[in-house]
Amino acid sequence: MKVKTYFKESYDELVHKVSWPTWAELQNSAIVVLVASLIIALVVLIMDFSFRNVMHAIYNMFF
Repeated sequence: MKVKTYFKESYDELVHKVSWPTWAELQNSAIVVLVASLIIALVVLIMDFSFRNVMHAIYNMFF
């Protein structure tokens, strides 16, 4: 009985109480996430190249 009540209340909450985004809001959010991911990837790429060059310089200096 508890399981049946749980599913009934869960369904009711998802259908009547949750505010789902519109298609336009969903697209805008996806674009924001895509742009932010690309910016973070570029920052990590720049850091990777910088640290690699620093480590090569240090390695060539001592060995």
